[in-house]
Amino acid sequence: MREFNLSAWVLEHRAFTGFIMALLLFGGIFAYFRLGQREDPEFTFRVMVVKTLYPGATAQEVEQQLTDRLEKKIQELPNLNILRSYSKPGESVIFVTPREDTPPKEISDLWYQVRKKVEDIRLTLPPGSIGPFFNDEFGDTYSLIYAFSGQGFSYAELKKAADSARQQLLRVKNVEKVDLIGTQDEKIYIEFSDKKLAELGLDANAVAEALQAQNSMVSAGTVYTAQRNLPIRLTGQFDSVDSIAKLPVPIRGRTLRVDDFALVKRGYLDPPELKMRVNGKEAVGLGITMNKRGDVLELGKALEAAKIQIEGELPVGMDVDQIADQPRVVNKAIGEFLSTFFEALAAVLLVSFLSLGFRTGSVVALTVPLVLSGTLLCMLLFGMEIHRISLGALILALGLLVDDAMISIEMMARKLEEGWDRVDAATYAYRATAFPMLTGTLVTIVGFLPVGLAKSQAGEYTVSIFQVMGISLLLSWIGAVVFTPYLGFLLLKVQSHSTHDHDLFDTPFYNRLRHWVEWCVEHRKKVIIATVALFCVGVATLTQVPEQFFPLSNRPEVIIDLWLPEGSSFAQSEATAKRMENILSKDGDVVNYTAYIGGGTPRFFLLIVQQLANTNLSEFVVMTKDNAARERVMQRIRSAFSTDFPAVRGRVMRLNVGPPMDYPLVFRVLGEDPEIVRNIADRVTEVMRANPDTVDVNDDWHDRIPSLRLVLDQDKARTLGVSTSSLSKTLQAHYTGIPAGQFREDDKLIDIVWRAQNDLRTAADRLPDVTVRTGNGRTAPLSQFVKFETVFEDGVRWHRNRFPAISVRADVIDGKMAPDVAAEIIPKLKPIQDQLPIGYFLETGGSKEDAGISQKSILVWIPLVLVVTLILLMMQLQNLSRTFLVFVTAPLGVIGAAFALLLFRAPFGFVALLGIIALSGMIMRNSVILVDQIEQDQKAGLDAWTAIVESTVRRFRPILLTAAAAILAMIPLSRNDFFGPQAIAIMGGLTVATVLTVFFLPALYAAWFRVKRIDSSGNGVVQ
Repeated sequence: MREFNLSAWVLEHRAFTGFIMALLLFGGIFAYFRLGQREDPEFTFRVMVVKTLYPGATAQEVEQQLTDRLEKKIQELPNLNILRSYSKPGESVIFVTPREDTPPKEISDLWYQVRKKVEDIRLTLPPGSIGPFFNDEFGDTYSLIYAFSGQGFSYAELKKAADSARQQLLRVKNVEKVDLIGTQDEKIYIEFSDKKLAELGLDANAVAEALQAQNSMVSAGTVYTAQRNLPIRLTGQFDSVDSIAKLPVPIRGRTLRVDDFALVKRGYLDPPELKMRVNGKEAVGLGITMNKRGDVLELGKALEAAKIQIEGELPVGMDVDQIADQPRVVNKAIGEFLSTFFEALAAVLLVSFLSLGFRTGSVVALTVPLVLSGTLLCMLLFGMEIHRISLGALILALGLLVDDAMISIEMMARKLEEGWDRVDAATYAYRATAFPMLTGTLVTIVGFLPVGLAKSQAGEYTVSIFQVMGISLLLSWIGAVVFTPYLGFLLLKVQSHSTHDHDLFDTPFYNRLRHWVEWCVEHRKKVIIATVALFCVGVATLTQVPEQFFPLSNRPEVIIDLWLPEGSSFAQSEATAKRMENILSKDGDVVNYTAYIGGGTPRFFLLIVQQLANTNLSEFVVMTKDNAARERVMQRIRSAFSTDFPAVRGRVMRLNVGPPMDYPLVFRVLGEDPEIVRNIADRVTEVMRANPDTVDVNDDWHDRIPSLRLVLDQDKARTLGVSTSSLSKTLQAHYTGIPAGQFREDDKLIDIVWRAQNDLRTAADRLPDVTVRTGNGRTAPLSQFVKFETVFEDGVRWHRNRFPAISVRADVIDGKMAPDVAAEIIPKLKPIQDQLPIGYFLETGGSKEDAGISQKSILVWIPLVLVVTLILLMMQLQNLSRTFLVFVTAPLGVIGAAFALLLFRAPFGFVALLGIIALSGMIMRNSVILVDQIEQDQKAGLDAWTAIVESTVRRFRPILLTAAAAILAMIPLSRNDFFGPQAIAIMGGLTVATVLTVFFLPALYAAWFRVKRIDSSGNGVVQ
């Protein structure tokens, strides 16, 4: 039975083949416009936040009574990796992080388990605690953020306009949810003077109870008659602020109205929680989250139309600013990637046309869009999207997907030059190299397998590199055996004269090449030793390349953090933010800026580190004109920190690419005793500050904060009839305020708060004069039975896996890589680590730790890659010795990659590691085709020496062309911030490996099989 030839079948069914090609082309165009587009690939945020409030408790009490109890229970979870928590006065926050290898589909069930376990112990939490509250949508990213602002408009008016707009935006297709940002809850405050109450003999708690009773919503029953039911409705609830002020309160037989002894006013939560300011104006924001199946560019167009309509309905003077615009960012990013793609495509086609001629090059040029169309169609069918990673992978694939087509068409063109007819020439490549090409293609794909299997956030973020490369390279092989023969049959012509194979390679150039290859085979030991030495130098060079986990983003935004000392008031944070606004408003490189006071920015960029609520934090998002302007603004802000903000811990940052990371340089100290942990952390801080490459060295426990301790004289208190509980309620009513009911207005519920007047609440020196009602109905100043002390307590206490933990963090100066700085610091921390008591630990965190975790998730799959590669090689070569011969050429890419990274000052990080691993597949691909060619020549009757030399000479052109196409395609990508290191590693590695394939591999083959030159008498000559 004749062996099946796919290329021959294609030519026998040319009409069907042409139809399929046209269908594929149109399918690819359709797929491109249907594929979802976003800036970054989605990946699962493996963090859940459990927040519990405990008003009145110190940080230590919160830790002991809340955090520790919750952590003990949550620690029972399966697949738990890290349990981080902090305890602040009145607040406990726990971050639950599962193992990185937990499949995304299991995460939602894990969050359910957290809720269930916490619910099991809810009743054991201390009385007075509020919560816990759960947030498992920590990774939700807003596609757009609008800000409503205007001079002279109140928060209530801004919120009303934003709420109305929210309802309209929810009707837009693919809008999943719309959240209000920076709203200020309305309150009605009844502010009293304790002295005035004392004069009138009025009890503050009694007034609060009277207010609550007056406005309570209680059923008055229903009259049931024979004909109908008549509900009974009572009036008397508050219907205006004035009705609260006019509320009669009975006092010792006479009735007074509330406004006789208190001031009633309508306002907002005081102090505020989170404020949003845009370009120096108070604002209310709308954050829009897109449906996961939506297209962000289409969403942007729909929202722009809705925004125009909304603006037409706003009051005069109210503005809507778009402060986060992911559609614009995605459109720009895709535009830049497409520009890079077409540059790479032009480079590939240039190689094809210059090396193969116009007709032959046209076959390759026409094969490329067919393979790309097939790739896009498969991406659509498999639910993939166009984003930073998949587009970069397409460009990476572009340099490789022409390899098989070039080999196939080059072989066809050579056979036509020898006088073969078009059908035989077109089908010859399938018979001769189809399966070696398939093996080489699969080996190349296997080189990307670790990123496809990596169980880490970095692996999940970059998995589409493997997916896109696998699809496109498989389709490139199909294109080489289906499309290329078909197009070659149509476009190439039979040569008018016949030549011999030997004559094609009997030119001065090929003769010199033949001489060099023979010299390498003859001096095989020297060549092998030189190559091994070069490999050792390459490995040593790689250790000198700066390390980087993931690169910085090329977006023009700047993030500014302003941290005041722990315990600072919201008003002080707001005043600090306004000073920064004044600086930014005068900067010509700033387009706009948004301030978030009392917390961090909402997640407008998938990879941002989101700060939680902190009254001592103000965070700015500053949009600059371009990347050059961004750098200038950053320098000016850093200068302002040292001159204008002496009491502020300021930080200015670019956006990062890759899994979110707060500080790039982190060392953690853990142990049982917080005091010992603090002492060790202080020593670590000194070492870090001594390094000249560190900036803003700090730790996450911050400074201790002052608090007022009231020591109660129990004897006097009992004599006066004052209990600890009644005193606490009195002080809370005086300073913080206590709820006195709710005012119902339309669909709003506005809390009524009973508290002291502002001048009494904000003056600490008046605390001793606060009057307290005694058991006999009289009043007495607090100083009669309380002793006042000022003490210092922890503002925040962090735990990691239930150990007290202090993280010492720092940024690094521009031009330095955090892993390199960490590598310099680690040896200097060795003396501290050696002296640690039993039960205390010093760990390296930050980018060094994250890079190690991510690289481990890649390297752990290397044994599988080796096994699969050996299986593929063995299936093709059917010879164990030849299989291992090809296999040992895999590491040769390290040589050129290391030199290229060092020469171009590109960092060695996660993506560069992927490039070096993928290089091994590319190198073995060429090696297996060359070794297979040598084997075929020997079967055809050539002696081993001649087969090595002649096969290398004949394979030189396709090896060189495919390498040149891949290398030139990488040049545009080398300018990309994310893929640049990977492209440079592949360019350098492939350049050196191509040379070694032509000269080192023949020498290695000859040495491996002890090949001898055959003299004229037919005897072997030992070399």
